[in-house]
Amino acid sequence: MSNVSLGVIVNGATSRLARHQHLPALLAIRREGGLLLSNGRRVIPEPILVGRNAVALRELADVTGIKRWSTNLDTVLAGNDDVFFDVAATGQRFQSVARAIGAGKHVYCEKPIATSLIEAMQLVSLATAAGIRHGTVQDKIFLPGFRKLLMLRKSGFFGRILEARLEFGRWIFDGEHQPVQRPSWNYRKADGGGLLLDMFPHWRYMIDHLIGKVMSVSCTCRTHIGQRRDEAGVPYEVDVEDSAFAQIEVEGNVLVSVNSSWCTRIRRDDVIVLQVDGTAGSAVATPHECYTQADLNTPTPVITIDTPQTHDFFAQWLSVPDNEKAPNSYRAGWERFIRHVAEGAEFPFTLLEGAKGVQLAELAHRSDTERRWIEVPDLERPA
Repeated sequence: MSNVSLGVIVNGATSRLARHQHLPALLAIRREGGLLLSNGRRVIPEPILVGRNAVALRELADVTGIKRWSTNLDTVLAGNDDVFFDVAATGQRFQSVARAIGAGKHVYCEKPIATSLIEAMQLVSLATAAGIRHGTVQDKIFLPGFRKLLMLRKSGFFGRILEARLEFGRWIFDGEHQPVQRPSWNYRKADGGGLLLDMFPHWRYMIDHLIGKVMSVSCTCRTHIGQRRDEAGVPYEVDVEDSAFAQIEVEGNVLVSVNSSWCTRIRRDDVIVLQVDGTAGSAVATPHECYTQADLNTPTPVITIDTPQTHDFFAQWLSVPDNEKAPNSYRAGWERFIRHVAEGAEFPFTLLEGAKGVQLAELAHRSDTERRWIEVPDLERPA
């Protein structure tokens, strides 16, 4: 059978996520001769790089071997490419995705899908009315450690889940003595910055998928570092939160504690660590590892007063083996979405799921402002 080409518009192609995650995933599929469909045909993604900086686009095209690039999004949208993928700065996403839907493109985009729930639901309505296929990147659940955690939950390993704790963060330099690791727009509200909007969409799909349906949230935010230097070394004022401390109630009366910070130094297993405790056992998952401690293997340590602790707590956990080789998490999402477009395969991570992430970020911010618990209502799918 003949191969099928799938034109993919990569908007924001020179961004860090595009260069280091999404483009390598698409190029890996191309190198292997395309994605095999159920009918025996292969789909070969044909990216076109879109951005504002012609020099950077030309350099990226040379490095990747991708021949097509453009600084004119309108011209590209008027072409015959099938899929629009947005990985540009958050503040531009609503307008770009809305334009792509209007042009009849299938859309796939990074999170958050918009800077407000109103705009997110507008995109859901536009996509539904247009009859296009649509999706949101939800990469974390495809990572090996979290895939193992999901397997444990489905197997009944935990018994009744009691609570969970999610620790996330690292130190982001302010640019004074060492170079910054994040774009300055991440710290400006007008550009769609802020830790809540950046990370809580991740926590929403991870908690919904790995633990249970999110029901309510209580959150406190802080701006720990109020002034930073941008990419040119120019000082600017930070007007968004850089740390957030939340309690999220999940169906079944399960409480998930979520500490997120760009102002913390790591002394734990990884940048993200999720622990789930249940009546029959507990598990600790990182992006690549998962460790368990069953009820019958649980020791009884005590606080020692006169001597240092004798327990090696890390050694008391068993590693879940890598019996199944997990694909790159970004590639896993792309393969599912390409199948969705090419043959109508199921793709549960729609724009509505992306809107849920924006909703949690917005309600967490409201909780911080009003200093109270906020219910998280169901979002209605447009008719």
